[in-house]
Amino acid sequence: MSSTVMAYDAKRRREVVTPEGVPLTFVVATRGARFGAFLLDYLFLMVGTIAVTLGLAALAGGFSAMEQVEKTGAGEFLMVAFTLFWFLAWNGYFMAFELGPRGATPGKRIAGIRVAARGEMRLTAEAVIARNLLRDIELFLPLILLMVAPTGEAGSAGWAGVLWFLVFMLFPFFNRDALRAGDVVAGTWVVEAPKVRLPDTLSTEGGARGASGVTGATYRFGAAELAVYGEHELQTLERVLRDDRAEALAAVHEAICRKIGWNPGAGDERAFLEAYYAQLRARLEGGMRFGKRKADKFSA
Repeated sequence: MSSTVMAYDAKRRREVVTPEGVPLTFVVATRGARFGAFLLDYLFLMVGTIAVTLGLAALAGGFSAMEQVEKTGAGEFLMVAFTLFWFLAWNGYFMAFELGPRGATPGKRIAGIRVAARGEMRLTAEAVIARNLLRDIELFLPLILLMVAPTGEAGSAGWAGVLWFLVFMLFPFFNRDALRAGDVVAGTWVVEAPKVRLPDTLSTEGGARGASGVTGATYRFGAAELAVYGEHELQTLERVLRDDRAEALAAVHEAICRKIGWNPGAGDERAFLEAYYAQLRARLEGGMRFGKRKADKFSA
């Protein structure tokens, strides 16, 4: 990798301190990756909504019979269903996926990026809803005005829409984190989501057995000690182990010990965390096989 590329990557790195005092490093997604994910998501959305529209049209007897069908009770029901589906699809697609544990739509997952909270807070439903509701103001309303501007029917409002569109489209180019207006309001950003799984870069086989190669100590955790954390904390622990920063390992080690009632000690933090990570992951994966998921430490 050239020094120019490395310097560019370094400029996109940001450090966030969690409420537990653990510093985590994020890499802000490139504008190209965000735009590519945006195009993919709208392609998926268009294909899905058009397919459902064609299905409803076939159910109604074809487009040629739509006007007659609309006058019947069944036709009115189909039109209500059609309107409701389009509303939920265009407004709920992004929210539903970004509220999931991965914080990413299919397009973002393909591009290797995800939505995350800026600052010390974790991503909340309120933030996801806020950033997506603003998309109508940022994109769809000015696009409508932009389409009617050349016809002259909208008058000065059409050209105002052109200016509006350009301001919001260029907004990510005028801040270092490539934030759109919805990100600024919601307190979110879009960051890279590494696709490399932890076992590919870090062996946790010893951790699964709970044995330390440094002190020889054996770390085994009970169900109650593993039940205090969920998928969100597992992902945080994975990132800390991958970054392998001594101060972060020590801070997380102390926080977990305090939470589960252990004496923190010192000098064997990584072995302890590898053991806790491996056993917590095994517990969560076992629960998922039986349809039970624990999103975070606040979940039942």
